[in-house]
Amino acid sequence: MPNDCISYQNSGYFTPIMIDYLNQNPELKSLYNRFPTLENFADQISEKQQNYNNEIRSTLVEVLNEQYQNLDKTELLSQNMELLKSETTFTVTTGHQLNLFTGPLYFLYKIVSTINLAKTLKAKYSDYDFVPIYWMATEDHDFEEINYFNFGTSKVSWNRESAGAVGHLSTEGLDKVFEEFAEKLGPQDNSEKLKELFKKSYLEHDNLADATRYLTNELFKDYGLVILDSDDRRLKKYLIPFVEQDLLHNTSFKEVSATAEYFKNYNLQVNPREINLFYLHDNLRERVIREEDKFIVNNTEIAFTEAEILEELEQYPERFSPNVVMRPLYQEIILPNLTYIGGGGELAYWLELKSYFKAVNITFPMLLLRNSVLLATQKQADKADILDLTWKQLFMKQEDLKKDLAKKLSEFPIDFTSQKETLRTQFADLHKLANQTDPAFLGAVAAQEKKQIKGLENLEKRLLQAQKRKFADQLDRAATLQNELFPNQSLQERKGNFSEYYIDYGDEMIVKLLETLKPLEQEFQVIVL
Repeated sequence: MPNDCISYQNSGYFTPIMIDYLNQNPELKSLYNRFPTLENFADQISEKQQNYNNEIRSTLVEVLNEQYQNLDKTELLSQNMELLKSETTFTVTTGHQLNLFTGPLYFLYKIVSTINLAKTLKAKYSDYDFVPIYWMATEDHDFEEINYFNFGTSKVSWNRESAGAVGHLSTEGLDKVFEEFAEKLGPQDNSEKLKELFKKSYLEHDNLADATRYLTNELFKDYGLVILDSDDRRLKKYLIPFVEQDLLHNTSFKEVSATAEYFKNYNLQVNPREINLFYLHDNLRERVIREEDKFIVNNTEIAFTEAEILEELEQYPERFSPNVVMRPLYQEIILPNLTYIGGGGELAYWLELKSYFKAVNITFPMLLLRNSVLLATQKQADKADILDLTWKQLFMKQEDLKKDLAKKLSEFPIDFTSQKETLRTQFADLHKLANQTDPAFLGAVAAQEKKQIKGLENLEKRLLQAQKRKFADQLDRAATLQNELFPNQSLQERKGNFSEYYIDYGDEMIVKLLETLKPLEQEFQVIVL
């Protein structure tokens, strides 16, 4: 089966703003720094080099070494962590929530994109080093978004009460989730390996941050991926002046709000608040709100005067947690980062932030859309071959796929375009005749033309329906195959979990992704396992 080149723009699964961004629409140019081409990284390196506080490097490595003290580190991983001390080392970064057992498949694609981009940059810019970073969203509090993963047609859920930052969340209760998951695993070769991976990740670690770090490290440690939890007072101290600006001057709100005019033709991903911070303490993560001369913590009785909250910030910077508007800034302050790799929704909200970065004099990273992948088994590829289907056809809406296949299978053309063109040519002569005789006759000619064109269209539809009935078996098989590859007519990568494929293919699955994905090419990759 041919491996069609399916661009993101033509896949049918990306929003208008992402299509315009990928097409480098001039109207969006002011919303990003540089478009992510290999050549453009030279200027990005130069700019970041001049606008990064290299004193942070030693703190960053100190924090990382502490976070990795109980983890297995490969030689490449240790080398990458050490390289971060050097002023000629830069990072490429992706971020993700702490989804249970990695959550949707695209978690892997984000990380593989990041690892492969670091390799690509090293091959081009040999005087520098590039370290792939996974930024764990440990301060998030949307537990309902991360407390499950899909396995086949079933949903494996962790049902419990949750409050505060999810990274602090105890892993209590995951033993029951493990039992449920273990029952669903069949006798395949890698079932025991998946059980062991889940057990060691979630039953041998006390909180969700440590469990996620262990799991991700086990999957990617051989490829030099560095995993960072930024929820640390030593790193948060570098955010203090920016938090102070937000508390006193609402800098992020003013800048991001002013950018909204550029999104009149698109959906805004985030709406900034006057203060884009949470107060984080124990099991609490609530918004900071200013009411006249007081700063209050929403849904609590905690309140500060201006002097008190600035003192709190100085003494306990770890208690101030950036929201979706300020978190990207925090990342770019503490990392020598060149590019952020994310999904379409993520990049759309990053595009709202450039003026904010400029106002606070922090280099805005290049924004790279992560790789997207459709995984297919050899059996599924063989079915497509038997049906004479291309991958492009399988990306169609299902009704369009059936129409297209019916026309392809038909022994005669089910397209009356040429007949309609002939009819229009004949009526063009009648229009000329009407103009030369009686203008009142024009309406009658136009009505007759419309009627006859409509008649041809109805005949075309009836013929297509007849052929669809004739080839119903092939069309149903095509629809069944498409439903396997696009569950609920949506992208597989947003629904499935890596375990569904790992159980049959093991580490070969990750190796295949690393060998195949090219992060700077705007192509939806189809991978046959």
